[in-house]
This record gives sequence, C-alpha cells and structure tokens, in this order.
Amino acid sequence: MDDAEAVDQETELVERVAAIDVAKASGMLCMRLPHERIEGRRTQRVWNVGATTNAILALGDHLLCQGVTRVIMEATGSYWKPWFYLLEARGLECWLVNARDVKNVPGRPKTDKLDAVWLCKLAERGMLRASFVPPQPIRELRDLTRLRTVFIGERSRNKQRTEKILEDAQIKLSSEATNIFGVSGRAIIEALIRGERSPQTLADLARGRLVSKHDALVEALTGQFNDHHAYVCRLLLDSVDRITAQVDDLSQRITAQLAGISSPQADEGGGHPGSTPGETGEVGLLPLVERLDEIPGIGRTTAEVIMAELGPDMRIFPTSGHVVSWAKLAPRTIQSGSKNTSGPTGHGNPWLKGVIGEAAMAAARTDTFLGARYRRLVKHRGHKKAIIAVARSMLVIVWHLINDPTARFEDLGPNHHQRLVNPIRKTRDLVRQLEALGHTVTIAPVEAPA
Repeated sequence: MDDAEAVDQETELVERVAAIDVAKASGMLCMRLPHERIEGRRTQRVWNVGATTNAILALGDHLLCQGVTRVIMEATGSYWKPWFYLLEARGLECWLVNARDVKNVPGRPKTDKLDAVWLCKLAERGMLRASFVPPQPIRELRDLTRLRTVFIGERSRNKQRTEKILEDAQIKLSSEATNIFGVSGRAIIEALIRGERSPQTLADLARGRLVSKHDALVEALTGQFNDHHAYVCRLLLDSVDRITAQVDDLSQRITAQLAGISSPQADEGGGHPGSTPGETGEVGLLPLVERLDEIPGIGRTTAEVIMAELGPDMRIFPTSGHVVSWAKLAPRTIQSGSKNTSGPTGHGNPWLKGVIGEAAMAAARTDTFLGARYRRLVKHRGHKKAIIAVARSMLVIVWHLINDPTARFEDLGPNHHQRLVNPIRKTRDLVRQLEALGHTVTIAPVEAPA
C-alpha cells in the first residue's frame, strides 16, 4: 500500500478573495465571495478601477466592507506598487505573485478581464505563493542602495568614456598608470584640459610609483590632444565629480536609515545587538552591518546592500536553504524516473546576486576557507560553478549572522579540509598510487627530534 501523505491545510478554499490585473492607468479587479443564499455557490464580480490614489483607497474601503481577506496582484513592472502599498495601508492582506506562476492555460483568449478572473480563481484555491515584499523602512533602504549602485555604475562608465577619449587623442596614460583617476592621472588630465601639451611638463606631475616611469610616461603623453578632446573630458570629469558627491550623500543617508531601523528581536524585547548602542555607540542595524563586514570579500557597501535586499527579519526564510533558494544560488533539482539531474540556478534577485557574486570573486583570491573552497572546486567544476558555490556558502553565513544575534564570523582557515583528512586512509591511497606506477613502497615512521 502506498504511503499516506499529509494534506497541507493552507490549500483550503479562501472564501473572500480579490485579484487585480494591474496596468499603468487602471486595474481590472475580480472579487469572488460566497453566495448569499445558496450554500456552496460562489459569486463573482469584475470591474475596472482607476490607478489614482483616491480610487485605490475607495476600493480598499469597499473590499473591507465585503470582508475580503486577501488581495492578489502580479508583479508587473512598478505598476503594482501603488496598489500594494495603499491597500496594505488600509489593513488588507496583499500578496504579490510572480507572473510566471500564474500563466493562463495555452489556447485560451487573453484579456484583462480573463486574467483577473484566472488570478482570482488560483488565489481562492491556495495555488499561489506570495513573493517577498519587505516592510516600508527596508523598501526605502532598498531604494537608496539600488540608486547608489546605479550611480556607481554610471560613474564607472564615464571613467571608461574618459579613457576612450584619451586613446582617441593618442594619450596612452592608461598603459602606464593603473588608475588614470588617481592623484597623478587626475592631475595630468586636468593639465591637458587647461591647455598644457608638453609631455615633459605633464610627466613631471606624476607622483608615487609613476615617478620611476618618467621616460615611459613622456612617451605615452605624446599625442594629438586638442580643444575638442579637452571639452569632452571636462564634461566627463565634471560628471564623475558630481556623481561622486551624490554617492557620498547617499552613503550618509543609508547609514542614517540603517541606524533608524530596529530588528525584530529588538521589537520583541530579545536584546538583539542591533537594537542597542554597541561598543562604538552605533544603533539600529549598524552593528549587524559591521558583523557582515567581517566576512572575507564583503565590504561595508556590500553588507549594506545585503541588509537592504534581505532585511533583518529571517522569519521570512526559516532556514538557510530557503534564502539560498530564493536568491537562486542553488541548482534546481530535476528528477525523472531513475535519473536525478541538476538544472540551472535561475535569475533571482539581480541586486543581491550581483553583489554576492562580486564578493565571492573577491573571497576567492583570499587565503581563507572560502578562498580554499574556490580553489578546490574550480579544478573539476570550472570558474562559474565554483563562484556560485562560494556565493552560496557566503549567503549561508550571512543568514546565520542575521538570524543569530550572538553569532560572529570565524574563519575556519584554508587548511580546514586538510585537517579533516584521515592520515591512515591518505597514506594507503598514496601507497596504492605509487605501487600502480611500479614502485615498491616501504613505510617508516619519522622519528621525533631529540
């Protein structure tokens, strides 16, 4: 007889539910309720609602009067945000669902009305999963960290454009200077913009290690830099400086935002170190950011992005496996018959996956446990899979540090796996390998020095 399987109680019928097919100017709403007179029957109403604030608030009042317990909407661009935020503020339970999970049956006509009805029917039968939407303080923190990431990317592109203009003018500064926006490189570019064209005079502006490359620098600065190049470089440098000031301002705002967010443990009186001033007088989530900063490869900026994307409440992710799966850092299991294979990890949250991937590449170059893990895996798995594995390990560490207020990162060391090797088994394996090559091996213990 087949083993009995427990039925999930959450799949029971949701009696009063509404679903919204959102668009830019309006949303098609479907509401399904129990019939007033006939038991077991359902009533359905579909109508169009404007996407203005007053219309959405009026809709929220109407849904509350009808006793609706859950409102479902697809993650369509950014159009879902006013619906979600305003209805949530009205006290309704709002679910944001992935559009991939609610695809209609192929072959059926597709209209806004039919989409809303289909979404509502799936919701009332408990066939949907809610996406992670953090509370408002974390959403605001996300806006700041994501905007800073965009600004940093734009600043990098402007620096690359500046280098391209210099190459166009036959100025080979990047061939000699590691960073053309360092002290020496910036001074040379500013002099070029002011009208200085003498390679000797420009090379004399070098500082630090570039001083020893004076002759090569004179050769590299001999080019065809003209007023047109100076004009474009001036615009690009001003843009870089302006973005740098904006990034610095955003960083200060992010720090203030982190200091003002309390952890769930603090709200429950659990004494989370993020809720009370630390040894340096930091409050809010700043001590937690400092603990994440202790992980190899993760800097202060990366730690702030991780906090903004995950939030401090790990009740959303009961285990480290949940957060790894949500971030799409674990391969998808595919089982068919007697075959078990692994599929691609998927896309996941690009903001989180991007910074954790960069942190993994930085950790791979360190002499730590994470670096040793990368070097062990890259031999037989390749670079990409090894980086994903290291990123997954780092996210597991992050989960434990956020979930446990007393946890601190402690590196196991690059020799951790070697310490776990059984010396007797290792000796036997090495002897077998040598004997297979035609050697006779005699084992003699090494005497301890007197």
